[in-house]
Amino acid sequence: MSVIVEEFLRVGLYKRSQGRIVRQVTFAAIAVALLIGVYKLARTFQGIETLSPWVSYGVPAVIGIVGLWAAYRIVNLPVFADFLIAVEAEMNKVSWPSWSELVRWSMVVIIVIFSIGFLLAAFDMFWVWFFNWLGMYKS
Repeated sequence: MSVIVEEFLRVGLYKRSQGRIVRQVTFAAIAVALLIGVYKLARTFQGIETLSPWVSYGVPAVIGIVGLWAAYRIVNLPVFADFLIAVEAEMNKVSWPSWSELVRWSMVVIIVIFSIGFLLAAFDMFWVWFFNWLGMYKS
């Protein structure tokens, strides 16, 4: 337990130059989720008329500041940072498609999705018609 507390109170970065982009993106994602929650909490507190402004704005602000510090420290915990460094190393090995390939493949996926949707709708309409014809289904 003391290792975790010590790690959260530390200011330095673990392996500063490695996995920088993945750590920044992970921190940003955690921060956005946290700030949305803090905003919702502040809006909820504003709806309660008996709370003083110090409470309705102060509590979400403190939670936001502590949460941002925790998010910053989490992405720099050695175990998690090593994982993120490995993720970035694997992402650098990926062969990304060119823009034209991406557009073509996306169009194929969209066409297949709509085709399957129309096919399923046709099957549904057929079975509704068939069971109505047999008198077994009342829509």
